[in-house]
Amino acid sequence: MKVDKTNRVLEIYNNMGFNRLERGRGRSERDSIKLSEAAQDYQFALKKLEEVPDIRMDKVEKLKEQVEAGTYNVEGKKIVEKMYQRINFDEKV
Repeated sequence: MKVDKTNRVLEIYNNMGFNRLERGRGRSERDSIKLSEAAQDYQFALKKLEEVPDIRMDKVEKLKEQVEAGTYNVEGKKIVEKMYQRINFDEKV
């Protein structure tokens, strides 16, 4: 048996019409993408977050002045509450 008739197989495959473009349209279509409204809102929020500085220098300067003047007073109760919020996993879930 001879198995080297690949020319005939390729000819049949090409005649089947696979990988051919439709030629009667007259115009070329481009791929397009449309984002949902939620995705657009998310993208807008990300852009706005990038504009916000990482460090708010006005607050840093205010605290720095208070520490240097000795008027900076920290309430221990507030520190404990913040620590508890970060530890308490039930509130986060």
